[in-house]
Amino acid sequence: MFAANADYGVRSAPGTTKFTPQQLAEFNGTDDSKPVYLALKGVVYNVSSARKMYSPGSGYAVFAGKDASRALGMSSMKPDDCVADYSTLNAEQMETLDKWVLFYQKKYDIVGVVSN
Repeated sequence: MFAANADYGVRSAPGTTKFTPQQLAEFNGTDDSKPVYLALKGVVYNVSSARKMYSPGSGYAVFAGKDASRALGMSSMKPDDCVADYSTLNAEQMETLDKWVLFYQKKYDIVGVVSN
């Protein structure tokens, strides 16, 4: 697991680090020396164990380095849908998003939260 350190500009303990959207974007899989993160509902997950799936050119690369809440709720792979605001999701889409959140909670470590 990624250990928080000054090399990444992250100084908080794992699970408590606060990221701005701009900071989160730095962990998009383009730099092999950094972990790969994505967020759902403002919670940041370390998906580095599946780096191949989230690296540029891969299927889920569109989600890396972003809060992809709306996109996953909509089952969308469109970059324009990869935004934190999921307030426009209908009940069925919210259920889909909640299922994704449960999946990520079981599979990946939480490293922090997104805050403006």
